[in-house]
Amino acid sequence: MRICLFLLLALPVAAAEKTFDFGLVHEGQLPPDFRSTVTGQGKPGHWQVLWADVPPLLPPLSPQAPSVAKQPVLAQVAEDKTDEHFPLLIYEGETFGDFTLTAKFKLVRGEIERMAGIAFRVQNESNYYVVRASGIGNTFRFYKVLNGERGPLVGQELSIRSGEWHDLTVECKGSDIRCSLDGKELISVTDKANALTSGKIGFWTKSDSVSYFRDVKIVYHPFIPPAQALVHGVLKHYPRLVGLKIYVPDKETRGTRLVASIDPKELGQAGAKTEQEVIATGETYYGKEKDVVSVIMPLRDRNGDAIAAVRVAMKSFPGQTEANAIVRASPIVQDIQANVKSPEDLAE
Repeated sequence: MRICLFLLLALPVAAAEKTFDFGLVHEGQLPPDFRSTVTGQGKPGHWQVLWADVPPLLPPLSPQAPSVAKQPVLAQVAEDKTDEHFPLLIYEGETFGDFTLTAKFKLVRGEIERMAGIAFRVQNESNYYVVRASGIGNTFRFYKVLNGERGPLVGQELSIRSGEWHDLTVECKGSDIRCSLDGKELISVTDKANALTSGKIGFWTKSDSVSYFRDVKIVYHPFIPPAQALVHGVLKHYPRLVGLKIYVPDKETRGTRLVASIDPKELGQAGAKTEQEVIATGETYYGKEKDVVSVIMPLRDRNGDAIAAVRVAMKSFPGQTEANAIVRASPIVQDIQANVKSPEDLAE
C-alpha cells in the first residue's frame, strides 16, 4: 500500500495560542527562552522586564480614580547611539509558520532614533522580516533582512506619537504578509523571491531607542518540520512500528543529527556511527536486540546520492532473518523516499 504523504502534510492543524506573560518574570530580569543579540554594529541591547504605567483595562468610575495602572512590560533600555545598530530579542521557544501576532508598544525616548518593531520568520541575526514604527521619522515600514543587508522599504509616512501606547498586528500566511498599526492595515506585501516561510519571532529596536512592549499574543498553526510530518504520515499506516527515525548529516559535529522521530523529545540528538556510515556508503544496515530488529536504509536525492538515514525498528518474530526484516522495512522507507528529492525536503 502506497501512502500519499503530500496529502497528509496538507491536513489542517488546530490553531494554538501563546500569550507572553511578563508578570511571571522578576523586574529587571530577561524572560526565559529569549536570546538577546544584535544585527549590524555594536553590542546586543539591554532587555528586561519593568513595571510601567499603562491605561487601566476599565474606564475610571470616578474622576478621583487612578488614570493609569502598573503592568509588567518588556523594555529595551540600552541607549547605544551607533547608527547601524539593531538590538534584537529572539524567542527561541518555538518556530512559527503562519501566524497572527498582536502587541502594544510605546516609544519612550531616543535622540538618534525612536523605533520599535517586531522581527518575524527569523532564521538568525542576518535573515528575517521586520516591521517597525518610527516616532522621529514618522514612518511605519516593513522590510526584509537578507544576509545582513536591508531590502526595499515598504510602508507609509504618518504621525506616530512617542509616549503613547500603539497597537501592532502582524499576519503571515505563506508568502503573504499584512501589518496593521492602531487598527488600520497599512502594509500588504507578498514576498515572491526566496520567501521565508517559517522562523522565530523577536522584538526589535534601533540605535538608542528605548521602547516598551506589552500584551503580546500570537495565534498560530504549530510548525511541524517536514521530516517530522513524514514520520507522522507513515505512523498512520504502520502504527505497530517500535521506532522510526530520520537522521541527517550535522556539519557542526561532522556526525548525524535526529530530525524526526516517533518521540519528538528525542529531536536534535546525535546519531550513532551506524547512521553516519549508511549515509556515507549508501548501504543498508541490519541489527537485532532481544525482540526488536532495526533496519537502517539511506534516503537519496534526485541524483541518487544518500542525504539521510532512516532507522526502522520493528518487533521480531520466530524465524526472523535479515532478509525478511529488510523486506518488511523497505516499503516504509520507499514511502518516505517518494517525498524526498533534496535535503530541503527534510529541512527544519
